[in-house]
Amino acid sequence: MINVEGLTKQYGQVRAVNDLSFEVKPGVVTGFLGPNGAGKSTTMRLILGLDNPTAGHATIEGKHYRSLKNPLTKVGALLDAKATHPNRSAANHLKWIAQANGLPTKRVDEVLALVGLTDVAKKNAGGFSLGMGQRLGLAAALLGDPEYLILDEPVNGLDPEGIHWVRTLLQNLAKQGRTVLVSSHLLSEMAQTAEHLIVIGRGQLVADMPMQEFVRAHSASTVVVRAVDAAALVTALNSAGISYTMGLDALGREAFTINDTSSDDIGRLAFDQGIGLLELSETRASLEEAFLETTGEAVQYQAGGFSKE
Repeated sequence: MINVEGLTKQYGQVRAVNDLSFEVKPGVVTGFLGPNGAGKSTTMRLILGLDNPTAGHATIEGKHYRSLKNPLTKVGALLDAKATHPNRSAANHLKWIAQANGLPTKRVDEVLALVGLTDVAKKNAGGFSLGMGQRLGLAAALLGDPEYLILDEPVNGLDPEGIHWVRTLLQNLAKQGRTVLVSSHLLSEMAQTAEHLIVIGRGQLVADMPMQEFVRAHSASTVVVRAVDAAALVTALNSAGISYTMGLDALGREAFTINDTSSDDIGRLAFDQGIGLLELSETRASLEEAFLETTGEAVQYQAGGFSKE
């Protein structure tokens, strides 16, 4: 388990991380979210021992990263996919990492195949596209077959097929009991990938909860219902003190829209009153809407409106 306790990082007058505490547990993909400048990358660097904290600590299985024996076999990380020698081939880049960490070089061919770079193994990394560079960075992270993965924007530059592949890979690794912490600005993708969320803003913890609970807690639901007897439904809703709006749906049919409730509640009300329903559906706001609702006041850099002058 990754444990972060009271983690603080001060750069001059700027406090990038402020008394941050959370745990990352095995068996699930944990999404790490926050606006630009929230402190996500700094936190990941602190976990990996690349920066020293001003206060607090971050440990992996109770140990600081720098004290881990053969750390690459314990923790795989991708923070900067561009951190490669441009004149070194993909295969040689991975072989250099393997040899420096006492890993068998045969593992290089395995991870190149896993990330889909076998055909370009002898090509210099400097000629790689952004997406290919991300795949090479993932290969390096997986080289030691680690129990922990810490990935910063791993799908950046990937095409839809590549994004789907990363999602499936991370979920499968988590199912194997590994610990996966991943940040991404693609909230729609994170909604399909992560089961648990850690959200920070201005270096402080905003939320630490399961994905579905986060969306449910920070966004409203909307129920659309059509009834055989619209007048009877109006009477039932009014009697129950439930606010609603009436209008026509896309097919020109009369429909009721009810906010801040659930389809279960409306269905139960209709059943109790003997009202036949033609449609009963519920939609909930997306992860993006819940994220914006939660972190709106924690955005460090916010665009303003355009002046007409």
